[in-house]
Amino acid sequence: IAAVLRVSSFEQDASILQVGWMKINAVIQRGINESAVLDLVERFHGTNCIVRFIEYMDVGNTNDWKAGDVFGASEIVQEISRRYPLSPVEPNYKGEVARRWRFDDGDGEIGVIASVTQPFCGDCTRARLSSEGRLYTCLFASEGFDLRSMLRGGASVDEIRQGIETVWTGRKDRYSEERSEFPVSGKRVEMSHIGG
Repeated sequence: IAAVLRVSSFEQDASILQVGWMKINAVIQRGINESAVLDLVERFHGTNCIVRFIEYMDVGNTNDWKAGDVFGASEIVQEISRRYPLSPVEPNYKGEVARRWRFDDGDGEIGVIASVTQPFCGDCTRARLSSEGRLYTCLFASEGFDLRSMLRGGASVDEIRQGIETVWTGRKDRYSEERSEFPVSGKRVEMSHIGG
């Protein structure tokens, strides 16, 4: 939403678009800002900026998420394709979270992050470290692994590496894939706490 609100500020200083490549993330929520999808594409089409549209997610417990508020990836792509035809692009690497789409006119690309309608848990390669030293293996996790105690307790680099490896290889995080199968229970970490 913040990206949508600040599009006009780019009008004042178009030189920022000439500096180099950058990504602009925009969370799209039905009934709130889905009408801004084309506005963002039109503003950044033909520039060095890649707009990445993110489905509204049920991260944490404070955003009052409802499945009906999700403006899905397929809807986003259809909306854009009506004006700017798109073709899918292969990922840059295994585990890339954004599905890439190139404008058929050759003037750039967009990305769509679809963790609600097209979960990618099996290919996820992302971990997050909170400010108090807890390692989270999923954006939707309720608990993190305590790395701070290891560091303050004098653990060696090899012991810390082994601890991280054990946590990562033993993880069973599949929240996005299991979202519809099991009722959500328990408290989940807030995105603002782990940096998104």
